[in-house]
Amino acid sequence: MAAADGDQRWLVECLTATLDTARDVRAFAEESLRQASLQPGYGAALTKVTINKEIPFGLRQISSQLFISDFFYKSQLCFAHCIFFIKHHWEEQEENFVPPVVSASEKVVIRQLLLTSLDDSNGKIRTAIGMAVAAIGQNDWPEDWPELLSFLLKLIGDQSNGNGVRGALRCLALLSDDLDDECIPKLVPELFPSLYIIISSPHLYENPLRAKAVGIVHSCISMLGSMSGVYKRETLSLMTSMLDPLMEQFSIILNSPVLSQNPDDWSMQFETFVSSFKVYHLSTIQASEDVDSVGYDSDGSERSIESFGIQLFELWTTIVGNSLLAKVIAGNIKELAYYTISFQQITEAQVQNWSRDANQYVADEDDVTYSCRVSGSLLLEEIVTAYEDYGIDSILEASQICFRESCELKQAGSADWWRLHEASLFALGSLSEHLCEAQDCGYNVRDLLEKMVIDIMGTGVQQYPFLHARAFSVVAKFSSLISKGICEQYLCNAAQAIASDVPPPVKVGACRALAQLLLESNQSSVQQNIMGILSSLVDLLRQASEETLHLVLETLQSAIKSGGEQSATIEPVISPIILDVWAQNIADPFISIDAVEVLESKIQPDGLVAGSLDLLAMILKNAPATVVKAVFDTCFTFIIQITLESDDHGEMQNATECLAAFISGGRQELLAWGGEPGSTLKMLLSAASRLLDPELESSVSLFVGSYILQLILHLPSHLSPHIPELIAAIVRRMQSSDIAGLKSSLVVIIARLVSCIPPSVCACEIQGAYQIKVTTTALAFLICTRHPELSRIEVNGHLVKIFSLLADTLTEIQEQVGDDADNVCEEDSDWEEVQNGDGIPHDMIHAASVPSNANPSVEHLNAMAKVFDEDEDDSYDDDLAKTDSLNEVKLLDFLTNTFVNLWESDRPLFEYLLQGLSNPQKVAVEKVLRK
Repeated sequence: MAAADGDQRWLVECLTATLDTARDVRAFAEESLRQASLQPGYGAALTKVTINKEIPFGLRQISSQLFISDFFYKSQLCFAHCIFFIKHHWEEQEENFVPPVVSASEKVVIRQLLLTSLDDSNGKIRTAIGMAVAAIGQNDWPEDWPELLSFLLKLIGDQSNGNGVRGALRCLALLSDDLDDECIPKLVPELFPSLYIIISSPHLYENPLRAKAVGIVHSCISMLGSMSGVYKRETLSLMTSMLDPLMEQFSIILNSPVLSQNPDDWSMQFETFVSSFKVYHLSTIQASEDVDSVGYDSDGSERSIESFGIQLFELWTTIVGNSLLAKVIAGNIKELAYYTISFQQITEAQVQNWSRDANQYVADEDDVTYSCRVSGSLLLEEIVTAYEDYGIDSILEASQICFRESCELKQAGSADWWRLHEASLFALGSLSEHLCEAQDCGYNVRDLLEKMVIDIMGTGVQQYPFLHARAFSVVAKFSSLISKGICEQYLCNAAQAIASDVPPPVKVGACRALAQLLLESNQSSVQQNIMGILSSLVDLLRQASEETLHLVLETLQSAIKSGGEQSATIEPVISPIILDVWAQNIADPFISIDAVEVLESKIQPDGLVAGSLDLLAMILKNAPATVVKAVFDTCFTFIIQITLESDDHGEMQNATECLAAFISGGRQELLAWGGEPGSTLKMLLSAASRLLDPELESSVSLFVGSYILQLILHLPSHLSPHIPELIAAIVRRMQSSDIAGLKSSLVVIIARLVSCIPPSVCACEIQGAYQIKVTTTALAFLICTRHPELSRIEVNGHLVKIFSLLADTLTEIQEQVGDDADNVCEEDSDWEEVQNGDGIPHDMIHAASVPSNANPSVEHLNAMAKVFDEDEDDSYDDDLAKTDSLNEVKLLDFLTNTFVNLWESDRPLFEYLLQGLSNPQKVAVEKVLRK
């Protein structure tokens, strides 16, 4: 570290701190580095740390990453972020520029330091430096950095400096990928002669370096090819002198045999399907040769047979897609299709992975994954597009040959015969749309497919699970071509498979077949087996997760639709499971949508709508306004419609709770969500009118009190003109009600409106702390107003009854809280706790009903559902207590003030009313008067 100056030492300390286990230490170090990056000289100092070989590699690697991106991410930072620093600070004209710009003098220092370090002994440091040099070169070469190319060419030519050759080639490879049509003509004349020396000198340069040189030639030629239309003359003049020697070297490379034991040869020699397939088949499909499946070169790039095979497919796909080159290879398309299908065989690694993980099997089948199977399908698709009928004929003939060879291998006793059979079906299945159209145009696709799937019926499911899985999938894709008899046979086989102990891939294929065939098959035969299919799918649903869950839900939806009325008989079993799947996967839009679609596909059973409304109320309860708005946009009008038309008790009660939750969550903004001005309020009032209809059964209107209270609390100005009609409707509803709880809740609503219009009061028992508080304050207001109309109010025939009720409430409070004056501020809460239940904690009751394995999303839903699951009166009490300001009134203080004010302002009236009280009531009143 002696060679490091003060700036370097400070940077090293900061870099070391970014690796500290303490979060605050790391955060401080990262912020210090960020601040330092805004100071002049930061880039040069960081570059010096990067190239200082006395500093440990780990810190040098971090510093090289920091030089590129301004800050260190706690995990290994991808080298692709190398250009961040340059993009942000190097050029003011760059779109992502962040001040300050690197000064010209500092740029000179950084460029020189980087160039002299391209021969670093560590490959990752070389890669980072090479990426930084390439990024700077795109901005500065050749005008501001003319010596760049000459330095790199000199480094390449120094055979004694292997690291320098590697670093320069890496830098040139990166540089050539991003150069435009202005730079390439300047680069090629000087670069290609040096690259030719490397390509043509296997005795001096190792194969990875030669392969990289070939890659640079490829990048430059690709750019020249895109230029040829505009710069045809310049392109010809550039390439004429170089083409013959390069082609001679390519011919030498391609004529060399491919050896699976030597991965360094792959990238240069994977030129034909014939030679490369032999290596791929032995090392990857059969895994009979010991070759590392994945490796990395000195620059960190992946090096595997699979990745080179994919690159080979990409090459052939490009060739086939080029109209000029497609004509050149037209005579070899059948051979190309044959080897493509051969490459698509399931590898041994895939067998192992998919056997262990059914979700991975489903995902790899459904998604465009990075594999030779998928790349081969893309090539076959391109062949059909480019060659049309000839392409289809070539692929069908190749499939027949592969099928015949698989049969010969089976007869010979080969254990791997099934792979080629499966690959043939996989290839045909990937072209199902084209082949179905070809059948209509005269091609005999049907006979080949039927022969292939019938042959599989005689083989063992346990021994060849992937072959049977592919047969199920292909029959589903070609159900419009294959005979009804074979389709029905496979439908029965699929029904047996999902109910049997077979490998997971078979059940995956069976589900695919059922999802397609159930809706197309003869319904009479389907009805005979539908109950067994539904039962098996329900069992699978309990075991499924992730990708398989999506597949089983899709299959279940088809089964329910095809089951008709029989599906309704299993509804009590299916619905709770589907709802649980929805709840546990509510954060996954795909699974939750699938679950909803399954519910929608069912014949509406009793309780489904009510249950859905109940779930919706849970979601709305305490939800943010954005969620309430989203639910409003999709569900509000439907809930209003249910409220106006339904007579079902559960539907009406849950719909009422949903409407109350809408108002509580949306408040005033709710009225602007409905589009036309006034439309939302009109619908809310229409719902209230229906719920207060005296002709409805009382249980239907059970929660109307909570709904109307939300209107009062959150939409008072809009409700005010309608209060007289509202009170009249409430009274009529009370008169026809035979449920005490409904009457009690409506009395509370009338009491809440007393400040607007004095209400008539019915004699009924009021339960619950909140209801008693609201009713008591309302009665007290009535007496204190001493309005002339007061004489018309009768409770059990006597005005004194109101006074007696207030005194009775006072007595009860005093008995509960006792005489301790120190507890005055606590009396209301103590009294309310006594009033609020039977002493059994609701949390304990609720916890007993929550599954022990509930995940976070289920716990969230349970928390929302708690209000709805508890005792109705308690839930109602809690909701109102949270939202109504009247609940903040201290009832003892309020009653004390009421009696004292009445005694002081109208002594005769007070004395008259006092005579109607019982002795305990008189004692309670006199007690507050003495305070």
